[in-house]
Amino acid sequence: MTKAMINTVTITKSDIPNGGMKSYKQDDDSIILITRDDDEFRAFDGKCPHAGADLGDGLRCGHRVVCPWHHASFDSRDGSLLEPIATEGLTQYELINDGDNVTVDTSAKINKPIENDKLTDTHTIIVGGGGAGFMTAHQLRQGGYGGKITMISKDDKAPYNRPLLSKAFLAGNIDEDKLLLGGSDWASSNDIDLHLNQTVSEVLPNEATIVIENENGDSTRQTADFLVVATGASPITPPIKGADIDGVYTLRSMADAKLIKAASHDQRMVIIGTGFIGMETASALAQAGTTASITVIGQGSRVMSNIVSETVSNALIKLHEEKGINFVFDATVNEITKIERQVDKDGDSNNQAFSNVGGVTLANGEHIDADIVVLGTGVSPRTEILHEINDPDGVQVDAHLQLRDGIYALGDIAKPTNQMGRMRIEHWRVALQHGMVTAAAILNDDNVDSLEARIPFFWTMQYGKSLRYSGHAATPDHNILFGTPDTLDYIEYYFDDEGENTRASAASTLGRDKELVAFSELLRRGHAPTRAQLNAGFDMIDQAHALSR
Repeated sequence: MTKAMINTVTITKSDIPNGGMKSYKQDDDSIILITRDDDEFRAFDGKCPHAGADLGDGLRCGHRVVCPWHHASFDSRDGSLLEPIATEGLTQYELINDGDNVTVDTSAKINKPIENDKLTDTHTIIVGGGGAGFMTAHQLRQGGYGGKITMISKDDKAPYNRPLLSKAFLAGNIDEDKLLLGGSDWASSNDIDLHLNQTVSEVLPNEATIVIENENGDSTRQTADFLVVATGASPITPPIKGADIDGVYTLRSMADAKLIKAASHDQRMVIIGTGFIGMETASALAQAGTTASITVIGQGSRVMSNIVSETVSNALIKLHEEKGINFVFDATVNEITKIERQVDKDGDSNNQAFSNVGGVTLANGEHIDADIVVLGTGVSPRTEILHEINDPDGVQVDAHLQLRDGIYALGDIAKPTNQMGRMRIEHWRVALQHGMVTAAAILNDDNVDSLEARIPFFWTMQYGKSLRYSGHAATPDHNILFGTPDTLDYIEYYFDDEGENTRASAASTLGRDKELVAFSELLRRGHAPTRAQLNAGFDMIDQAHALSR
C-alpha cells in the first residue's frame, strides 16, 4: 500500500518480493518504481524515458528491468541504461528505510555527476547523424569521454527519430521539434561539433582520415584518433519507367516526410511496397485523413511476407482494409505514367511543387489512377565510401563494430557478428545498440555488453497497434502460432526448420508484450524454448524469472 504527502510516498516492504519490482501510480500521473534485492530497496522514475511505458508492467530478469513496449532495459540497482531503445537511464530517488516501510522522496534525486575526464587529448569523428552516430556521441559523453567530438551529416537537421516519420509524423501525431534526439540543444549541451549539409566523399581507414567535399567540388581532409562511420542507407528506386518524375517520392528523411505530407492532400495515393515503410505510410496517411484514396501495390500475395506468417499477414490486411486501404497483390508495376498537374508544396508558403503523375500501369495492362506515388521498395547501405575494402552488402566488422584499430562502422552499413551469426540489420534499436557498443569500445569499458550479448528487436506501428518482433528468423514459414491475430491478440514463434528440438530464433506479437519480453531474455541468454517445449505448454514468463534468479 502507499500513502502520498506532497513529494513523499510510503510503501510497505512486504508488497515487493525479493528479486522483484513494483510500480506505484501517483495522482499527478507520475509513476514510482521500487526494486528489491534482499533488504536493499531502490526507487526510480517508473516511466520508461523512451515513450512513457509503465516499467512495472514489464519484466525483471536478474538485475535487468525490461520495458514492456520496446524492450529498453535498465539496471535495477542504479537505473543505468543497459539496452536501448531509450537513450537515457532512470532517475533515481532517495528513500528512507523505516521498519516495515520505505519512504520515497521524489524531490530528492540521486545525482550522478559525469566527469568528462577520459581520453581528453583525443578527437573522435563521426560520419553520419542518424541513430547510430547520435548514440555513439551521446554515450561517449555519458561515459565520461572528454575529447573532441565532431559529427558530420548530409542531413540538414540535427539527429532525429527517423522511425517516427512513418509511425507518427505523417499521421499528424507528433510535431517536428519532438522528433529531435536529445532535444533541440543536444549538440551544444554535449559539446558536439555538429556539421550539417556536408558530404564525406571518402574514408581512408589506414590513415583514420575522411575527405569532405563541398558544393564547388573542392575537398578537405580531417584526421582523428577514432573514426566512426555510420552513413546509413538510401532508398532503392526500382527500375520502373517514370520512377524519376515529379510526384514520385521515397520516405527516408524529414524532408521526404514533409514533402509527402504536403503533397498528399486530396490526392489519389499509390504506395508501391508491402513492407514496413509501405504499411506504415498507408496507416499514417489514412489516420491523417487528408488523401482522396490510398492503394498499396505488392509483388507478392500478402504483406510483410518475409516477417510474419500468412495468418498474421491476413489480419494486418484486414486491419488496413477496414480503414479504407485498397490492395493490389501479385502485381508488377511497369510504368508510372506522366501528366502535368500542380499541387501545393506546403500549406503555409507560396512555394509550389509539381506532380506529373497520372497513374501506374501494371504488367497485366491494368492502369490505376494516381496523383502521388510513394516507393516503399527497400533501402541499400551507403557503403560506397568504403568500397575498396568491403562488399556492397555491408561492412564486415567484429562484435565491437571495429573494422580495424580505432576505426568503426555501424548502423545500416555494418555487418557485424552477434550471438545469432553475422548479419546486417536495418532497424533503429540495432543502430542504437551499435552506438552503445562503439562508445564503450572507444572508452575501453568492459562493463558494456558487446553485440554477442544482444539480440535484434523492432516494432511497427499501424493504426495505434504495435506489432513487435524479437530475434531474427530467415523465414516465417516454420512457425507456431498462439492466439488470434484477427483480434490482434497473438504471439508467433519462428524456427529455422520443423525439428521438434529446434529452438525458436524469433517471435512476433500483438498484445502479448510480457511474453515477448520473457522470450527475448531467454533468447538473449541462449535458452529459447524448443518447438516441443512450446507445444507442451512452456511457461515463458516463469522460465525467464527462474533463469535470472
